[in-house]
Amino acid sequence: MKRIFVVLLFSFAFSFSYAQKPRARDLGIPLDGNPGKLNAITDVKGVEVGHTTLISGEGELIVGEGPVRTGVTAIFPRGKQYDPVFAGWYSLNGNGEMTGTTWVEESGFLEGPIAITNTHSVGIVRDAVVEWEFENNHFDPLPDEPDVFWALPVVAETYDGDLNDINGFHVKKEHVFSALDNAKSGPVEEGNVGGGTGMICHQFKGGIGTSSREVIINNTTYTLGVLVQANYGTRESLTIAGVPVGKEISDRQILLDPLKRQEERGSIIVIVATDAPLLPHQLKRLARRVPIGISRVGGYGGNGSGDIFIAFSTANSGAANRLDTQQLTMIPNDKISSLFEAVAQATEESILNALVAAETMVGKNNTTVYELPEDEVIELLKKYGRINP
Repeated sequence: MKRIFVVLLFSFAFSFSYAQKPRARDLGIPLDGNPGKLNAITDVKGVEVGHTTLISGEGELIVGEGPVRTGVTAIFPRGKQYDPVFAGWYSLNGNGEMTGTTWVEESGFLEGPIAITNTHSVGIVRDAVVEWEFENNHFDPLPDEPDVFWALPVVAETYDGDLNDINGFHVKKEHVFSALDNAKSGPVEEGNVGGGTGMICHQFKGGIGTSSREVIINNTTYTLGVLVQANYGTRESLTIAGVPVGKEISDRQILLDPLKRQEERGSIIVIVATDAPLLPHQLKRLARRVPIGISRVGGYGGNGSGDIFIAFSTANSGAANRLDTQQLTMIPNDKISSLFEAVAQATEESILNALVAAETMVGKNNTTVYELPEDEVIELLKKYGRINP
């Protein structure tokens, strides 16, 4: 069994043990598509990811004291320079939150970083992002009112209250600043990190996962990357490479009310990034393909699930110029289908990477959520003919 974190506090963009952690492909799980060099959202040039991970305390829940199993994940589309990107968003089931999407829909732009945290920390994370943007001049003042600053950050959430003292409000401004300041390109730590620290996926330990695909359109290679915060799904519906893994593995159940295990009541946030030149309406079409990847792993967007997705393109730099008429490039709709497929493939693999990287965690009231038993999964894939014996 992989190590269990008990009392730790991290703030990092990636871990130096990253290369030693297995991922879905390392287990031999058959996956379609051609991944980028890192098989991560950071394969899209300019994208940076940072995590702040908060893990402390054990035993009985004492609200305000712990145990703490939570954090923040930050994603910058173009690093820390201010250069808004075209974006589009979509909700499969709206029992969740992603702030700032009204303006994304209206303007077509994502103007700053995206942050992901737990359900009850959205407010403080949003406010901290606004303050960070102001302090770091991450904005473009109005030409006729140079002293005016306003921001509508995109902050999303999933619920970690089964493991975390969620009503203790342990995420603070400094934790958000740390995730933003330490965001980097390169490998992305997965599993029990950042906003995904206390998350549960198909009743195994879940969290952060990422993947990427390379797609050739009109003789040009484009990269598409996905990052998920996976906290959804029932055990029974878990499917890996077409194999009903969840039905086959009936032990290692979470010690919660068994009635709650009969329906999907979690959430999943998905970020899609690409360097392909797409306009907002096309990016919304990409976001709408995320559910295809989720369904391959067994998600169906239950009534209690918050399944909210946003897609952005790092092409067309400078398109948000306030004064000058812009000339833009875009891929024709008739050439976009390979990107749709890439979204589905990378979403599926990102969820599996989250499951594979996540480690058994003991949280509040000694609630235990077990990691995916990789050896059993491999044997099941062999049994069903998905991996050669």
